[in-house]
Amino acid sequence: MVRPFSPELDHLIEGYRRFRTNGWTPRLERWHQLREGQEPPVMVIACSDSRVDPAQIFDTDPGEMFVVRNVAALVPPFETSPGYHGVSAALEFAVQVLKVRKIVVLGHGMCGGCRAALTQELEGTEPGEGGFINDWIGLLSGVRDEVAHKHGTTGRPAERAMEQAGVKVSLANLRTFPCVRRKEAAGELRLRGAFFAISDGVLHVLDEDSGEFSEVR
Repeated sequence: MVRPFSPELDHLIEGYRRFRTNGWTPRLERWHQLREGQEPPVMVIACSDSRVDPAQIFDTDPGEMFVVRNVAALVPPFETSPGYHGVSAALEFAVQVLKVRKIVVLGHGMCGGCRAALTQELEGTEPGEGGFINDWIGLLSGVRDEVAHKHGTTGRPAERAMEQAGVKVSLANLRTFPCVRRKEAAGELRLRGAFFAISDGVLHVLDEDSGEFSEVR
């Protein structure tokens, strides 16, 4: 047997063994179904933050959600310029190939990316030293000044306002994709915004008509 090289990897291997015992073997029929393909009804766009796992928050089984995670749960606008468009490719696959029926943008509390966008603490940094992050969270620059003017740039009220504004930005950017607009207009796709508060474990869902997030009870 190959010896794991670090305590961190040892920890993951132990988790894998628990999965084989508790998650794989008792549910072989489900895994055999998934072997034939996937038909998740929901796409979730969430943050890469280690504390915010959509599968854990929503208590789902494998095959139930198509998940994309990135810094601050951001969706870029539709564009065809040269480059690597990872989120756009995943969105295209989910909507056009998997034909998901709902897309949920899941923001969260204590988000470092949203805080950096608000404080602008990474301005002027080089790629590899914070510059990649700064470029990415530049997607929030259009709402940053409004949040800063109303709430300031530090403290939880300001940070939460930025985090929730980020969800709205991603929803707006989703609707710049022709396939999303077309399917939403036809009633084949619904978009929802949500916010998970790490401090108390409470989920909030956005009412786009009012612009307010309401606690799920």
